[in-house]
Amino acid sequence: MRPKNESARESVGRLARKETKVTLHFDPQHPYNSLPALPPQQVELETKAVLKQTTAASRALAELKGAGNLIPNQAVLVRTIGLQEAKLSSEIESIVTTNDELYRAFAGESDRTDPATKEVLRYNDALWHGIDQIKSGRLLGTSLFEEIVQIIKQNSAGVRRMSGTKIVNDKTGTVIYTPPEGEGIIRDKLAALEQFIHTDDGIDPLVKMAAVHYQFEAIHPFSDGNGRTGRILNILYLIHKQLLDVPVLYLSRYIIENKGKYYAGLRRVTAEGDWENWTLFLLRAIEETALATHLRIQKIRTLMQETSQQVKDKLPRIYRPDLMEVLFAQPYCKIAFLEAAGIAKRDAASKYLRQLSELGVLSPRISVGREVYYLNKPFFDLLIN
Repeated sequence: MRPKNESARESVGRLARKETKVTLHFDPQHPYNSLPALPPQQVELETKAVLKQTTAASRALAELKGAGNLIPNQAVLVRTIGLQEAKLSSEIESIVTTNDELYRAFAGESDRTDPATKEVLRYNDALWHGIDQIKSGRLLGTSLFEEIVQIIKQNSAGVRRMSGTKIVNDKTGTVIYTPPEGEGIIRDKLAALEQFIHTDDGIDPLVKMAAVHYQFEAIHPFSDGNGRTGRILNILYLIHKQLLDVPVLYLSRYIIENKGKYYAGLRRVTAEGDWENWTLFLLRAIEETALATHLRIQKIRTLMQETSQQVKDKLPRIYRPDLMEVLFAQPYCKIAFLEAAGIAKRDAASKYLRQLSELGVLSPRISVGREVYYLNKPFFDLLIN
């Protein structure tokens, strides 16, 4: 019952405020062991603005899913595109390599690879491990998260056991967040997150992905590698929900370009319960990234067609579709790739690559140690820009 002197309008207003107000027990200096489970209580995740943006993001994602099927030799090419996500996601964590070093290492120059590049390549390995597991029917959960971070970091560490983890402002050193502490507490929160992921609650999958990403970052279950594991989780979730067939949506470039908004959005959910703006941020990231990636795939497909026609016209004796696939499997090419594909033996393969270089399809030969590489520069430029 309402107080005797309260008007009907005041009563409605009071109830509305009660429904939207979020009481948070959060102190950045202390472990956030009271981090609420999902879905958030007394908060509407699917507001009118969120649903509108969800429609746009879903449309762009569906178009990207269709475009992914247009590329021949899809599995290898998608891995090559995915290296950009590995590079940029690692860059967010200040692990920096160059595109040239990364793609040369991917082509097999492992004995000369620097530590940062190796860590980026491990991110790529972790992503594909996760994809293989999801496609084999495994559910997203704590054990898979641990395997992913172990591949990235090349150790056997799992959920944090030690106390003292704090998130600080890089410029001021001020503590801005202290994640939950205690292995049992962290595992309980991960188990609750797993339950939310796999509960059919009617929440739109993209809205749910935004909530899952926040929650994983807030739990911060590992001593290192949380950001990268969380971004891999985004991709795995989309594949799990069959919103993508292959992993071609990578959000790290958008996050780098909007890094301040990304971290501010995470903090506002924690401190103020501002789920709407956080969800809108991630939905815009999905839409813009899907549109940009769709365009990139179209450009790669056009380049492949033009290059194939050029080789067919100018070098008809060596033209064959599987040779074109090798040239677009990754930007650097070497004799061993042609041999492995059964296109030619070593002497003939070397001759083919020289002829393609003379035609201008590949760059002149590049000697790195004992290896000789040829660069498909137009393809390389499309991948990195």
